[in-house]
Amino acid sequence: MGKRVLLVEDEPNIIEAIRFILSRDGWVVDTHSDGASAVEAVLANPPDVLVLDVMLPGKSGFDILKELRGVPATGTLPVLMLTAKGQGRDRELAERYGVNRFMTKPFANAEVLEAVNALLEGATGAA
Repeated sequence: MGKRVLLVEDEPNIIEAIRFILSRDGWVVDTHSDGASAVEAVLANPPDVLVLDVMLPGKSGFDILKELRGVPATGTLPVLMLTAKGQGRDRELAERYGVNRFMTKPFANAEVLEAVNALLEGATGAA
């Protein structure tokens, strides 16, 4: 089984950019674009790493993260949160809900790849 990432994002150009850079590095990239059903998508097939946008239709990334942290199966799932805002308040809220990494848009593709790989290494204890 390869490295699996679930990307919860609703902007097609960002989905394609992240899918491209991670796939090229050997990741299997699943995508989901509806905030309202994102928790179910994660629970149905838990990924190795979750990349989660803040602004989503149906439910915010913050609410999704808070919900996932309350479920034993996803309580320690590594999460990289993406936001267009980059406001300090967003970062504080994400950290309060248990985010592992936080990145503001626009970002460099290499930054996303580095963050996702670092999250996987942290989760598996591999160096």
